[in-house]
Amino acid sequence: MQVTVILCTYNRCNSLGRALESIAESSLPESVNWEVLVVDNNSTDRTREVAEGFCRQHFGRFRYIFEPRQGLSRARNTGIREARGEIIAFVDDDVAVEPRWLEELTSVLHDGQWAGAGGRILPVRSFAPPRWLALDGPRNLGMSLCAQFDLGNAPAELKDAPFGTNMAFRREMFEKYGKFRTDLGRCSNSLMSNEDTEFGRRLMTGGERLRYVPSAVVYHEVQEGRVRKQFFLAWWFDRGRGSIREDDKIPGAGEILKLISRTLPTAMGSVLSFDPQRRFYRKCMVWHAAGKLVEAYRLSKQPGYKGRRQPESV
Repeated sequence: MQVTVILCTYNRCNSLGRALESIAESSLPESVNWEVLVVDNNSTDRTREVAEGFCRQHFGRFRYIFEPRQGLSRARNTGIREARGEIIAFVDDDVAVEPRWLEELTSVLHDGQWAGAGGRILPVRSFAPPRWLALDGPRNLGMSLCAQFDLGNAPAELKDAPFGTNMAFRREMFEKYGKFRTDLGRCSNSLMSNEDTEFGRRLMTGGERLRYVPSAVVYHEVQEGRVRKQFFLAWWFDRGRGSIREDDKIPGAGEILKLISRTLPTAMGSVLSFDPQRRFYRKCMVWHAAGKLVEAYRLSKQPGYKGRRQPESV
């Protein structure tokens, strides 16, 4: 069995080195051949130097690929095209993986019962959130801080899509359903995402089954610039924009009015609540709704817009 890990990176040479070091220490059975593709998405720092150093140090295990077209989806799609594995796993350039992460994440995909799998994503153990930020419970905002994904200790079938920094799919899923949509996903300084979860939901809509693997753990760095309220608000705004793009049509007037009517009480709660976590969570939800409204308006003004953009084929 051949497994390919795709790690896309952009101008994070310092955290990239730490991520690659942890991946290099992965432990897999001898029956599994595995490789790591580092896809450099047009970086201008020392990314190439760091990546090629790992390629020399772990000859035949690591490969470096340069993708000049900006955008995370384009980089991931290039990695898929160049991958040799029957199973393709994805990880980010600012995480540390546990030694058995890759084995745990991919072992459930060998027999064909599951189309894909997602593991647990946690913030680094040393992180202490500010008082306005909840990382558990009903007002959990860990998704926007570090793509936190934690459904508990029990393996189960996923009811929603996993996140891109800890997921794997059988290669045939990309051949059957296409690759990641390039109108979604991070591009330069944009926080637009959804390309990873859109792909997972595309599979589930097609009747495929995805597995939650809690023993496949990655620890996500918490960048200092993210622990600011402005970042969270921008992230949720762009997430709202991405959710509109993901749909196959522009919301009608009735849907817009419903969204506004649901958002008004949330907006009042963001002002009147005395609980700082509750107040800030509600403010993020208001910005999420605002992103939906803005993107719906933008798309309605595009001449000839016909809905969902088709994903690239393999």
